[in-house]
Amino acid sequence: MSASSRSRWRTRLAGLRLDVTPLRTSRDFRVLFVAGFVFFLGAMVGYVAVPYQLYALTGSNFAVGAYGLVQLVPLVLAGLYGGALADRLDRRRVLVLTGVAQVAGTAVLLVNALAAHPSLPVIYGVGVLMAVAQSLQSPSREALVPRTVRHAELPAAVALSSVGAQVGMLAGPALGGVLLATAGTPWAYGVTLAGFAGATALFTLLRPYRPLETPSAAGTVREIRDGIVYAVRRPDLLGTYVVDMVAMFLAMPVVLFPALATDVLEKPALLGLLYSAGTVGSLVATATSGWTARVHHHGRAVVLSAAAWGASVVLAGLTTVPALVLLGLVLAGAFDMISGLFRGTIWHQTIPDSHRGRLAGIEMLSYTLGPLGGEARAGLVADATSVRTAIVSGGVLCVAGVGATAAALRSFWNYDARTDEHAVRERELRAAREAAERP
Repeated sequence: MSASSRSRWRTRLAGLRLDVTPLRTSRDFRVLFVAGFVFFLGAMVGYVAVPYQLYALTGSNFAVGAYGLVQLVPLVLAGLYGGALADRLDRRRVLVLTGVAQVAGTAVLLVNALAAHPSLPVIYGVGVLMAVAQSLQSPSREALVPRTVRHAELPAAVALSSVGAQVGMLAGPALGGVLLATAGTPWAYGVTLAGFAGATALFTLLRPYRPLETPSAAGTVREIRDGIVYAVRRPDLLGTYVVDMVAMFLAMPVVLFPALATDVLEKPALLGLLYSAGTVGSLVATATSGWTARVHHHGRAVVLSAAAWGASVVLAGLTTVPALVLLGLVLAGAFDMISGLFRGTIWHQTIPDSHRGRLAGIEMLSYTLGPLGGEARAGLVADATSVRTAIVSGGVLCVAGVGATAAALRSFWNYDARTDEHAVRERELRAAREAAERP
């Protein structure tokens, strides 16, 4: 290979590298990055422990899916309200108070797991509490990212935020699987408790982040309504929500992992790997995400990667060979993350700070309601047919549903960050604000 060829290859590989500039330039972004890792490490241990405990107590896939079902209404109401709070209050304060609530809820799960006969109503009841706390917290956490970095650093900040979460999400299920197999459910809840407590302590290190503009006096309900109207009237935002909800509702297979590992693959020890496989794919996609900065048609990228997610789920459901099942889930995680990176870039680069919290609440609903509804759908289909049928049919319907959504929202498909009016406006406003803040 010639010297010029080696140089070209080095340049191409360098273009894939993750941009870590925000970690160097922003102290508060570093705090959010570490807190994200600690939070998701603990949360994902609990994410494995709750369905495992429910399946062990009931033997029903629907009982596992119903845990997500009882969270739907609290997620909707608290998510919208949490978005309004993020636009009215100090976002650091919201993070700390909701973190305390998550610590309390996990402590109840731990005590319940230690009982001779763990209570199902307690598990479902705490699920509601945790859904409320998560929904109130998530908009403030998401809305903080644009405040902690410069506008030009937003794509890198989106990717880095994902990395911190993904590392925790990768290690969490594997750790949870080991703890459940060796030490038992109480130990898994203990680790979750420590993770939530650690993240909450880190949130206290942030400086205050009060609203940049005086909040409206119209009232919370009016503000929530205005935020919804704003999102619906912007096809570029509406497309990000609808595509993700369609993909997750139709093809989310996670609720079936306990049955897939135990009854289909007949390898219970694979449960932790099934939960981790998607995160492995997400982490690889994020670590090589430098190329995304050169893509400007973000809507098109969201649609194509969401369809590829569905196709990868089909691959995972068509086989009983463990390596191929894991490969399908790894690919699914990679394509889902690519979709998420482009959705996040659209959100952060086009939404004004005055609406950022409320729109973050809507975003949170789009990426949580879809999976929660999808888990209930998958559990019902699996109990009516089979686990593999539920996985494969969901993936096929996902590809069709995403394609139909793209056809209905042509302006989303044609979105171009270089010319979109909202992207141009925010770019100019942030540039002026950053220039005014320079010494």
